[in-house]
Amino acid sequence: MIYLYRIYQILLMIPVLTLATILAALLTVAGCALGGGRWWGYYPAKLWARLFCIMTFVKVTVKGRENIDPHTSYVFVANHQGAYDIFSIYGYLNHNFRWLMKKGLRSIPFVGYACEKAHHIFVDNSTPSATRRTIKRAESILRDSMSVVVFPEGSRSRTGKMRPFKRGAYFLADEFNLPVVPVTIDGAYDVMPRGTRLPHWGHIKLTIHEPIVSATGDFDSAGVMKASYEAIRESLPEKYR
Repeated sequence: MIYLYRIYQILLMIPVLTLATILAALLTVAGCALGGGRWWGYYPAKLWARLFCIMTFVKVTVKGRENIDPHTSYVFVANHQGAYDIFSIYGYLNHNFRWLMKKGLRSIPFVGYACEKAHHIFVDNSTPSATRRTIKRAESILRDSMSVVVFPEGSRSRTGKMRPFKRGAYFLADEFNLPVVPVTIDGAYDVMPRGTRLPHWGHIKLTIHEPIVSATGDFDSAGVMKASYEAIRESLPEKYR
């Protein structure tokens, strides 16, 4: 079965998804240039991400959508098991947002330029002034009542297990007094572990947890970070905790 699946991927899936990637990028750039950045910066990529899952035979199920309001801005934080974290959240979160992503992703042909025009936030910590520019750009996005999605681990897990969180996402939540929403991703590591070139069919489960706000009047970044980490961790199978 796996051999037929690989033949299907090479002969059909990869050509179709390559074309879809180029088309989604062009639509995003054109739509944003015409002034519809809020819509075009999200929906073409959402359909593109769903197509990736469908053509890979990856089923995505979502639990907890009732915990978020489509008209409220959030800082979503999720564990980072693999490449299909991006497709599952983009395609199935059903909440308009922008990514907080590594600066190096800007170099991906078509995709990087489209992400820039859609106003996703490229993180540059190379110098103090570059960090300030990143923060300023994030502030402009959040002031526009937009949500952001962050992988606080920073990069994909090599084993599927969670790693310690970094504080960047929580700084933004503190600065703009936004609720933090933990999102558990379970199954993306099995679909495409770090270091592999082709995905495998599978089932990814997204669990959207209740928003977390500081228990005190002031934002407790350490407390919120710990609470979000534990919420995500508790919804994972033991082998990935």
